[in-house]
Amino acid sequence: MSTLKSTHDNAAAPPDAAAPRLTLAALVRRLAALRGRPALDELNGWMGAVEVGPEELRPHVSFKEGTYARHRVFVNEHAELLVLCWRPGQRTPIHDHNGSFGAVRVLSGVMWETIFEMDGGRGLAYKYAREWTPGHVTGADIPDIHQLGNPDVSGRDLITLHLYAPPLTSLNVYRVGRRDSYNTLWLNSWNPTI
Repeated sequence: MSTLKSTHDNAAAPPDAAAPRLTLAALVRRLAALRGRPALDELNGWMGAVEVGPEELRPHVSFKEGTYARHRVFVNEHAELLVLCWRPGQRTPIHDHNGSFGAVRVLSGVMWETIFEMDGGRGLAYKYAREWTPGHVTGADIPDIHQLGNPDVSGRDLITLHLYAPPLTSLNVYRVGRRDSYNTLWLNSWNPTI
């Protein structure tokens, strides 16, 4: 596992209007041209620069009642781009990305992110939590452990854009107060991508 500094502490503010912008289609072209795994800083930069218009987003938006919905926009051997759609109260399990970097941009709604750390004596423990609004980007390094979700109290749907390098095939899922985890081998069987 990497010992790189977590970008949770350096999450991006909403983008500067003067900065160069990327459409969703331009981001997909950039990902398709990759010849190797991009660095976490690159993922965060691209996610900070992307502006997804309603027409580009529309084909990737639908919701599920039981769990959040994962819509694949693009995948190759180096990266995966997803739109996730969340109803109020839906959240991920506590997880890491099993060797993948990740960056998330909030497109609409409010996202809560809870960060955890492994404490040798107590097992998994709460570290801190943040609230993200449209335009904000947060990144997950290796071995970050976190949980994302749409708070019950939000009263509105949440739509987020996720970029992983390499693509996610599984997550390690954790429980507070325990040192062990279990692997969701073949993530799509646990929460299928649409």
